[in-house]
Amino acid sequence: MSKETFAMRLKASMDLQGKKQVDLVRAASEQGVKLGKSHISQYVSGKTLPRPDILHFLAEALQVDEKWLRGDNPSDAPDSSVSDAGIMDAGQNRNMKNNTAGGDRKMRTFQKSSKLDNVLYDVRGPVVDEAARMEEAGTRILKLNIGNPAPFGFQTPDEVIYDMRRQLTECEGYSHSQGLFSARKAIMQYAQLKNLPNVSVEDIYTGNGVSELINICMSALLDDGDEILIPSPDYPLWTACATLAGGKAVHYICDEQAEWYPDIDDIKRKITDRTKAIVIINPNNPTGALYPKEVLEQIIDVAREHQLIIFSDEIYDRLVMDDEEHISIASLAPDLFCVTFSGLSKSHMIAGFRIGWMILSGNQNIARDYIEGLRMLSNMRLCSNVPAQSIVQTALGGHQSVRDYIGPGGRIREQRDYIYKALTDIPGISAVKPKAAFYIFPKMDIKKFNITNDEQFALDLLRDKKILLIHGGGFNWQHPDHFRVVYLPRIEVLKESVKKISDFFSYYHQA
Repeated sequence: MSKETFAMRLKASMDLQGKKQVDLVRAASEQGVKLGKSHISQYVSGKTLPRPDILHFLAEALQVDEKWLRGDNPSDAPDSSVSDAGIMDAGQNRNMKNNTAGGDRKMRTFQKSSKLDNVLYDVRGPVVDEAARMEEAGTRILKLNIGNPAPFGFQTPDEVIYDMRRQLTECEGYSHSQGLFSARKAIMQYAQLKNLPNVSVEDIYTGNGVSELINICMSALLDDGDEILIPSPDYPLWTACATLAGGKAVHYICDEQAEWYPDIDDIKRKITDRTKAIVIINPNNPTGALYPKEVLEQIIDVAREHQLIIFSDEIYDRLVMDDEEHISIASLAPDLFCVTFSGLSKSHMIAGFRIGWMILSGNQNIARDYIEGLRMLSNMRLCSNVPAQSIVQTALGGHQSVRDYIGPGGRIREQRDYIYKALTDIPGISAVKPKAAFYIFPKMDIKKFNITNDEQFALDLLRDKKILLIHGGGFNWQHPDHFRVVYLPRIEVLKESVKKISDFFSYYHQA
């Protein structure tokens, strides 16, 4: 069976039936077939071939002959109407479909861009879709899936709300495309405190959260086939944006046996002449790891040797516990070009305000043309949310309320301590204790639980215990042995959740 032929026939059959990848995932779930969105994406892109049982399911779901879908000669198919010629015709006319009510007239339909075929964002994927369906049916779901502080009782500092209200009438128009001067000045001063080199107000861009700025950075940098090193596990938006930009996300391993630090040897092995940049997420989502200076210096040495841009996602840099210190990698690399990302969504509990920023630092002479591309894309979106920009200066100055949460006796720290002990007390579950952020990434004993599909595990837990969490594959982790828990809920809610999770693992054995 040819991967290319199978992928072509699968995509064409999906088009003819008007089915999306998520439709097949849902149909598989209803029939008890283990099929995740990541698997479908691999099939559609021609990267892998399905097992016989999956092939049989796909053929039935798409109403095509199994032998033909497998890639046998078209003449072997019992239904002579199914042929490669017919598929090519369908591919050329993929936006046309018979309209029986209109006789010979054809109705145009619209398909998503093929650029999305390999894009995954399972933090809001099929498992979350199933949870939404269950909620609509009246089921109460315990949500441990997304780092959104507001629903868990974390409140924005009063001073921030007060200052935004006072300035609303001054925020009715567009700002400078890079952001308000007052916001960028405050961010510049914050960068000085973090020892970032060669930073002026002109080197700072505000965004509708860090998410928008990641998208801009990848779109401005990557040509088709360019490679960028991204950690595994990762925050999946990095991989998604790199893929959408036409680039190839190459995942380097973070080593659980070494506190989830990046595996430097693995990074070196995966660099090619197409590699343009390396991404680090520090503090890390989903593991909660915090990288020490010696690890950052090793990454810098690799970037320096291979002349790579460093992108450092530091949105959790103010959520560091146990008297540890966060170090910005850009502060150690004045000779390299670095882009550092941060914002207020997590540290000031205002995820819905959508305010983040990126700081260009170091040797900007080697990236003049790229920076022009960033300016171009920044101008095209006019500006980021102006009311949210208006409170950056207030938020970054004065008392930092997040310290009350992460110090001894603080709510986030207490919840971190509880969830770590409670999960690791479950037979078959182990974890590295997080040092920052509000996530933990536990490991399951896949032999004990016979787990071969971590998305199916997440769905089974959801249906059995009404608990929503994200499987490791949602963070581009290649083994079906991890899941992420958000420990933002209060301890009484976490206790209820862990009790149910523990009971689930006492009997769970994947079929």
